[in-house]
Amino acid sequence: MPRRPVILFAAACAVIALALGLITMVVVGGRQQAAQTTDAATGQPLVGGPFTLTDQDGQVVDQSILEGKWSLVFFGFTYCPDYCPTTLGVLNAVQERMGDKAKDLQIVFISIDPERDTPQMLKDYLSSDGFPDDVIGLTGTPEQVAQVAREYRAFYQKVGEGEGYTMNHGLTVYLMGPDGRFRSAVAHDLGPSRTATLIENAMEKG
Repeated sequence: MPRRPVILFAAACAVIALALGLITMVVVGGRQQAAQTTDAATGQPLVGGPFTLTDQDGQVVDQSILEGKWSLVFFGFTYCPDYCPTTLGVLNAVQERMGDKAKDLQIVFISIDPERDTPQMLKDYLSSDGFPDDVIGLTGTPEQVAQVAREYRAFYQKVGEGEGYTMNHGLTVYLMGPDGRFRSAVAHDLGPSRTATLIENAMEKG
């Protein structure tokens, strides 16, 4: 074979080998990234993790409050005009539909507005009529709130300045098992009956 075609052939082989190597790196990297975002034991997304916050009674708590009970965790703020009070009202109806099974379920409300939501503010807010009994309200420093939001992949954003600012935030409710691990996302518009069924089914599976 003439020298020039040999050189071209060798160059083509090198390009193909390089392309195959890059494809392999992308595929393997993608698989590793996917593995890092799911729980190897349950196959569920890695949602939730360590946190340190303060409850509405001024007590410092951590992620261990989720252990031993099923938990519905969601992020909001006491000045929320619609979603947060509506969600709490729906969860109150969920507890009523679940009857005795609701004794194994706790509701955890994490404020994404630590600037205004002091423990006392949370306590007053969560005692409102129509809300579930014994909701655990949590707040903390801006850094602590940012950390727990990252652990749950929960979006929030301050909008505006001055006293009239508000907060944008995600609408997902997170169902956590008694081992503190994520079980399911609960859509905000699922309704009391379907939400109760989802939770009861998860409880049966363990």
